[in-house]
Amino acid sequence: MTNEDKTGDAATSRAAMEGELGILARRRIEAGIIAPIYEAMREEIGEERAQAILDKAVSRAAIEAGKAFAAKTPGGTNLRTFQELQDLWTQDDALTIEVTKATDDEFHYNVKRCRYAETYREMGLGHIGHLLSCNRDGVFCTGYDPRITLERTQTVMQGASHCDFRYRLNAEATGEQK
Repeated sequence: MTNEDKTGDAATSRAAMEGELGILARRRIEAGIIAPIYEAMREEIGEERAQAILDKAVSRAAIEAGKAFAAKTPGGTNLRTFQELQDLWTQDDALTIEVTKATDDEFHYNVKRCRYAETYREMGLGHIGHLLSCNRDGVFCTGYDPRITLERTQTVMQGASHCDFRYRLNAEATGEQK
């Protein structure tokens, strides 16, 4: 994304991000807490059920996080303010991305390197990394602005060469702007 792309809502979105811990650091802390809980659940109720519960809980948390970020975005949410939040996910060299499109209606990029995947693998949690991070992406944007949707067909976390993020704003969809 060029500096010109960021100028419109940059100051507004930066206010929403002020003082925020980078997402990679958050995920490492969360994973350290979740791992023993997940392991105990897996032992008691089995892998499939433990993963389903983890997916449900993390998805709910992601929606609430999206709503919290939206509430801190003065002037309302849109795809440009959403794009500005990307700095939190890339902070600390967490992601190496290539933006292929950044407009008011579409935000497309490919993740070439994902330190989230690397971190979970290092922690022995690669088998649930998609539940701890990747599954949040689509529901976070819904919490942030219900008009934003994500289409992604592959992730580094699950062995692909890159992640293909394709966010779109459906301006005609209902959903109150925050």
